[in-house]
Amino acid sequence: MGRTSGSGRALLVIGVSALSLAVCCGLAWWQWQRFESANGTFQNLGYVLQWPLFGIAPAYMFWRFRKLRERELQAPPPEVSPRPAPVVHPLDSDEPDDELTAYNRYLARLNADQESR
Repeated sequence: MGRTSGSGRALLVIGVSALSLAVCCGLAWWQWQRFESANGTFQNLGYVLQWPLFGIAPAYMFWRFRKLRERELQAPPPEVSPRPAPVVHPLDSDEPDDELTAYNRYLARLNADQESR
């Protein structure tokens, strides 16, 4: 399916919104008839109040998407900050590392204990 034109899309949105509102108002009327009947309950009255809101929901959704898109287009582009230079640690150092030497001795001792088992 290809892209629809701006006016065609607007007509589609209006049509879907109007259809959903009409269907949901019909369902609200049906629930009102059920509420007024002998076996009607307050649950039916609750649906009478909810169905029109369900019918308005698609129109609100399309309106909200449009506002968000406009806000996105009007916003300035985000600033791109340069990446910080990577920190380079020298791998070969002439200075002895006491902590590394102690850790290597610990690993050698663990290895010797494993081999003696």
